[in-house]
Amino acid sequence: MHARAATALTTAFLGTAALLLPATDGRAVEDGTPPAIIAHRGASAHAPENTLAAVDKAAALGAVWVENDVQRTRDGKLVVLHDDSLQRTTDVETVFPGRAPWKVKDFTAAEIARLDAGSWFGATYAGARVPTLKQYVHRVDLHRQKLLLELKNPELYPGIEQETLKLLGNEGWLDGRHRSRLIVQSFSSASLRTVHDLKPGVKTGFLGTPAVADLPSYAVFADQINPSYTSVSTGYVSAVQSFTGPHGKPMQVSVWTVNTADAARRVAGYGVDGIITNKPDVVRDALRE
Repeated sequence: MHARAATALTTAFLGTAALLLPATDGRAVEDGTPPAIIAHRGASAHAPENTLAAVDKAAALGAVWVENDVQRTRDGKLVVLHDDSLQRTTDVETVFPGRAPWKVKDFTAAEIARLDAGSWFGATYAGARVPTLKQYVHRVDLHRQKLLLELKNPELYPGIEQETLKLLGNEGWLDGRHRSRLIVQSFSSASLRTVHDLKPGVKTGFLGTPAVADLPSYAVFADQINPSYTSVSTGYVSAVQSFTGPHGKPMQVSVWTVNTADAARRVAGYGVDGIITNKPDVVRDALRE
């Protein structure tokens, strides 16, 4: 894409972006700032999850934050896909019929690049591909979005923390300007500790609902606690926010996966800092009411 075209596309999307998110990264409960809205796997209710089309759709809906999942191929390339198998969201069974159970780690990046990752969602998206992480961050950057990057199944991919940080650094995402637009999250506390040890300046989020008594140990390496929205209450959110994270600021809470207006209003009332959703438009409209 030519620079002029890229600039025009970015400008068009930025016109709607301001509709969704506050200028701050999180919710300042004391001044009533609304929670950030984070498009889960992109706008995954509207386009095939974790594809570039889902990033574009999130931008078109005004979502400044997008969330994705990172895994590693057999030849060491980082790709964006939620499941550890290619079966659910690609045509891998047709293209490679004899290679069940079709695990990401058993395929090269070139093989994965051949797969259709859009037809399962709808004919409009036939031919969409599984993006590499490099392609994905370039698209996020095009829209000037922010990225909540999940290290998926890190136990399957030893060293993925170092490799992800290296790629992010090579693509400019660890400089001062970009780093403020990046949070790395995982269900693995060990993986997040590794990220924090390798790059202390990178914000991190733990996926889960640790006991309040355990929060001081998480505050050493995690800036956020990101639980299922069904597992939290006003008291729990306040408890998390009462601790100071590794960057000297109150820990934050982003809840997942909120797809109805009622649930969005409920968790906003709890004082959460972010709402992760497949339907950023639904959450946006609910919070405006």
